[in-house]
Amino acid sequence: MPLVVLGLSHKTAPPHVRNRHAFPSDRVVEALGALRDYPGIDEAAILSTCNRLEFYADVADYEHGVAQIKEFLTTYRRMGIEDFDSYLYTMLGAEAVEQLLRVASGLDSMLIGEAEILGQVKEALSCAERADAAGPHLNRLFRLALETGKRARTETGIGRDVVSLGSAAVELASRHCRLRGARALVIGAGKMGSIVARHLAARGAREIVIANRTAQRGRALAQAVGGRAIELADVAGSLDGVDLVVSATGRGSYVISAGSFDARPRRRLLIIDIAVPRDVEPEVARIPGITLYELADLKDVIERTLEERRAEMPAVEAIVAQSLGDYMRWYASRAVVPLINRLREKAESIRAAEIGRLFSRLPELDASERATIEATSVSIINRLLHEPLTRLREEPARALGDVVDLTSFGEQLERHLSATLKAPRER
Repeated sequence: MPLVVLGLSHKTAPPHVRNRHAFPSDRVVEALGALRDYPGIDEAAILSTCNRLEFYADVADYEHGVAQIKEFLTTYRRMGIEDFDSYLYTMLGAEAVEQLLRVASGLDSMLIGEAEILGQVKEALSCAERADAAGPHLNRLFRLALETGKRARTETGIGRDVVSLGSAAVELASRHCRLRGARALVIGAGKMGSIVARHLAARGAREIVIANRTAQRGRALAQAVGGRAIELADVAGSLDGVDLVVSATGRGSYVISAGSFDARPRRRLLIIDIAVPRDVEPEVARIPGITLYELADLKDVIERTLEERRAEMPAVEAIVAQSLGDYMRWYASRAVVPLINRLREKAESIRAAEIGRLFSRLPELDASERATIEATSVSIINRLLHEPLTRLREEPARALGDVVDLTSFGEQLERHLSATLKAPRER
């Protein structure tokens, strides 16, 4: 099977190497066009994420194909082979197919079961299609990978609960206060703050207030979750009106300090600080009625979730194995089509030659008899080839050793024809 994957990931390369070799999303289509110009590359796709860079290709020859992908990296990206060769892994055939299935199912992710990878696999296929680089083999493989990833998340618990810091913060909050109907203040409208706000909205928070340094971005997130936006300078004045605060700016100075509260005892307030560096002054935890959690407190939430997901891995592995078998059978069936055609052509050539010799020995046959013999010979071929060709389509590897021996096919055909002709003449 001339399928190959060449790549590096969080398992083989440190972050600075992965960052250096990352493909900008807006250049993937262009890169695929350049890669497809190499004569040994029939099909190609690039899966580029923050944790991996993988080249999937259908090649004319393994060794030549891998060499051309490396040559592409050294020329298109102007990299020295020594700059990345020690970090690369190469997988061939069924192993390459299984790799994409595992990736799409979340088994090969840094955070087991992450959902984002499905969108990234889908984007990789889209880029390959736009570059006219995805032929029948990779197109089917990537679509099967997407289907396998969806099955893994719907039929098992591999995607259950939360693993991102933002969603973990909301999960932690749900264990200490009732989120449905709660009033929440989210500080920061970046990636983490957006995750928090959207999870709070999904959990039924009554009011979501967004505070952000950039007013326009804060308003956009507030509009997306049905909340309202305030300035960072207004945070202290808003603390008395909320039940929950999640802060995620990491701007380097405290957004909430002990001085943000008056001296009198207050009602209960839950604050979760997931910023690096911290957004909330540690002394805030000493104020009566306030419960403060920080980043380290989320690790238990995430680890418990990952333990539950790891327990689901055998079930996902079974789904991957089923998909792998389906793809391998499909790929093998495509590979034997030319062989099947050659077998039929050879059989027809032998049939025609044997019929010609038979007719030359029996010149007394009339047109009707000749037509009957022709039809009979075609029927005999179909019957002789039916079982081996069916097995060849369904189980190519096992059937190859059992395919009808065409060196003796003419002898079999002649015996069948002789028996067919002899029977009516004896009657």
